[in-house]
Amino acid sequence: MNTSTVINQLKNQPRHGITPSRTIPLVSTRTPGTNIGLPAAATQLLQTATANTTAAVNDQVQQLAQQLADQMVADMQQSQMLTRNGRVFTKFDTVNDIVSNQTEVVTGGLWSDNVASLTTYFTSSVATTSQRRYYIDVLQADPAADGSVTQFSLAYGNALGSGSDSQGTLQDSPSKAIYSQYRQLLLNATDTRFTTAGSGSTDSIYVVNFKRNRVKEKLDVGNFELPLRQISGSRPLNATGSVAVSSSTIITTLIDDSSISQGTQVGAGMVYNIVSGSLNSGVFNPTAPVYYGLVYPDYGTLILDGKMLDQQLKFQTNTGSSSEGNNHFALFHSISGSALVTSSATSDPFGFQARNSEKVTSTHYFVRIKNAEYNFSNNPSYVSGSVGQISQATFIGDPKTYITTVGLYNDRQELLGVAKLSQPLLKSFQREALIRVKLDF
Repeated sequence: MNTSTVINQLKNQPRHGITPSRTIPLVSTRTPGTNIGLPAAATQLLQTATANTTAAVNDQVQQLAQQLADQMVADMQQSQMLTRNGRVFTKFDTVNDIVSNQTEVVTGGLWSDNVASLTTYFTSSVATTSQRRYYIDVLQADPAADGSVTQFSLAYGNALGSGSDSQGTLQDSPSKAIYSQYRQLLLNATDTRFTTAGSGSTDSIYVVNFKRNRVKEKLDVGNFELPLRQISGSRPLNATGSVAVSSSTIITTLIDDSSISQGTQVGAGMVYNIVSGSLNSGVFNPTAPVYYGLVYPDYGTLILDGKMLDQQLKFQTNTGSSSEGNNHFALFHSISGSALVTSSATSDPFGFQARNSEKVTSTHYFVRIKNAEYNFSNNPSYVSGSVGQISQATFIGDPKTYITTVGLYNDRQELLGVAKLSQPLLKSFQREALIRVKLDF
């Protein structure tokens, strides 16, 4: 409230002590029934006296109003200064200080500790024989070591149940169960077979299923590279045994074709082809790629065509009827065997590279600290003595604080969140600050 506003309000108040103007009756010996007017000189004198009295009163009111307004403004300024100097909370301006619903895509290494390339592979010894017929979990470290967790799982599926023995009271083979599971999960209701650009409709599939918590929202398209090593010609029918990889140091790396294709929208989200290529060089022979399967980023799942792995990498998939093949162990040896070969391009072992992706919605809170605010601390060490004298002599007359933390409170002054600065921020009467607090959801 400024001075002019206060004065106008005072002017509009009732004026006490002022005698209102009225006609003064004069004694007359007029004859009843006749009217006698007031002399002109007397009327002029009365009007002049009334005008002088009104002007004097107005001047007095104006002076008193000015004094009162000045005092009110001074008190308000003093109160504001005391409030700023001793302020503990500052209310956000919801229009200018808070920006909501800001979205961005964040990617990170898919493996533990946000590592982007995996070169060590272990299987869990706690899985039962029955479980291993269906799938195997692959860990990044020895299962007995601290921090060893599952990174992805491998499975083999066959639409006809080939390559595995019938199990349970329903006499349902594990390979058929796996194929049916992923068919229902990934294919449209009318599709009965996976169809790849490499071999067309296929009954035989190998599955790489990334751990859900590692994928986050989805697999980052264009940022995975699966290295595979050729299997030796002496592979046993049951791949749980000693499966040898080829002595050749040639490694086949597989990527998706998102760099040359827009993908296809299906019920399970976008789907891309898996082709021969590398992250550094892109799709090999992009005009006529070698297709190995399909990738479903939203589900974090790779479907590899068993026919193509047999043809290109000599997997020798066991498709015998009621034959205990455990073909997914062959895929494990192919992946882990690639880490024994050093890449000529990077001089590092071939690693399984992958990244996750998620869309993060954020709210930004802009904390604006003016020069006269938060220059004192309520930390007990800031003052000393019974009168609360500032402990640091150089702070007297020029107080300073160091901001390290911003707390976010609700209207009941309950602490909801804490934001830590990377380093203390000096604050004084000569310095202002703007801190942005970002909350991700």
